[in-house]
Amino acid sequence: MPDSPTAPIANARSADTPKPAPAGIDPRGPRFGAAITAALLAITLLLGTGPAATTLLTVVALLFVLGVARGVQGTLQGLAFRAWVRPRLTRPSELEDPRPPRFAQLVGLLVVGIGLLAAALGVPAGVPIAAAVALVAAFLNAAFGLCLGCELYLLQRRWAPQH
Repeated sequence: MPDSPTAPIANARSADTPKPAPAGIDPRGPRFGAAITAALLAITLLLGTGPAATTLLTVVALLFVLGVARGVQGTLQGLAFRAWVRPRLTRPSELEDPRPPRFAQLVGLLVVGIGLLAAALGVPAGVPIAAAVALVAAFLNAAFGLCLGCELYLLQRRWAPQH
């Protein structure tokens, strides 16, 4: 009797079964995206505390929202990488788990979101401060492959493993 409450559910997973890892992504994609983000954040810094800087930081925040919602491969930078850069490169030697870069997008969103909130509350210096903090992280990722948000994800996974 398939509708009975005691009948086994065909696709149910036990609580102890970990979710399988999602398909891997080209690790050069997030670095490409970080380079574009770093350029936008550098321009934001150059614009200072005015409305143009706030507008550009809002654009960066929207890019981070896409990254959180769709993963780095679903951002505008990811789409540009897939369309124009990746076809010119050899296949990557290994693929990367997309979850840490997606978490890094959330961290970036929180940083620039705090700056935008500060500006909305009458503290315009929040925009260049948030842009500078996010720029450091984006530059480290783009130039050296050191993703600070990804490292935070891995720390969080070690401290609070899912059961």
